[in-house]
Amino acid sequence: MRFYFLYFLILLVGLVSCDQKIGYDLSALSSPIIFKGDSLTAYRDPAVLYHEGSIYMYFTLVEIEADGSVFSYTAYSRSDNLIDWEEPIKITPRDQSLNYCSPGNVIRYGDEWILCLQTYPRPGHNISEPTRYGNQDARVFIMRSSDLVEWSTPELLKVKGNEVPKEGMGRMIDPYLLKDKDNPEKWWCFYKQNGASMSYSRDLKDWTYFGRTEAGENVTVLVREDTYWMIHSPKNGIGIKQSKDLKHWEDWGDLITLGQANWDWAKGRLTAATVVDLRQTEGIQKYLMFFHGSGPMTEEEGDFDRNASIGIAWSDDLTNWEWPDKSIK
Repeated sequence: MRFYFLYFLILLVGLVSCDQKIGYDLSALSSPIIFKGDSLTAYRDPAVLYHEGSIYMYFTLVEIEADGSVFSYTAYSRSDNLIDWEEPIKITPRDQSLNYCSPGNVIRYGDEWILCLQTYPRPGHNISEPTRYGNQDARVFIMRSSDLVEWSTPELLKVKGNEVPKEGMGRMIDPYLLKDKDNPEKWWCFYKQNGASMSYSRDLKDWTYFGRTEAGENVTVLVREDTYWMIHSPKNGIGIKQSKDLKHWEDWGDLITLGQANWDWAKGRLTAATVVDLRQTEGIQKYLMFFHGSGPMTEEEGDFDRNASIGIAWSDDLTNWEWPDKSIK
């Protein structure tokens, strides 16, 4: 009996030791690539949430089918160490007239989770055609969940106001939700339309249009030191703007391109970055940036619906960025 007890104790200690090694350790990452695209697949537009020790990543998954038809989905994966990721699971339907994709972020609202995303309609799109972008019917939506896994049917965000019909809202993509830094009952939605447009709501149902600023795509907005920090994507690379009041914005810092000059997988374009503040998370203690890179061709040349990969980098100050193994091409 004593022998079995000792054996069990040794086994238990070993399991605990393994668990301790599995946690977050950025130095253990061997590549800047999280999900690698190929000739039939693209991984784009990451949105990231850290919750109860796990990192949930929601992203655009583009698949080219046997007949060349191209479909976009919103999918998700989870990791407990940034190295091992669960097999991606699609949470939106197969429908070229919708193509729900480009999740912006996940927020906690009341007793549920809210994920914002967009449609990207491309009816009948085939990879044999020139690169085609989403049509004028693209709109922004939210989905609801109690567990970050099962999600409700998407709901349209009428960010131009209830009096504006869906047909009159105009093309809009890349939503991002943020609680006001001074009023916890007020929520903002940023979205790509004439630069970065902004609307606000107190219930995520009734919205008031606020204004716009010159900016690129895939906006993320953080609050730091009583200032709004906007991370956005111009034609190539990542830019940062800052504002005290959401009306007056100033460019801040240099264009961020990370290791693009040496990355064939991101040679065509580096874009769609989201930044999460995990400076207080053990094993991370950094700002984490997730982004996608496409290449070696440009998106216009064909690496839009394929050969797009999600990558990772990190920083202490949003200025100086590091990433795994700088020798990776």
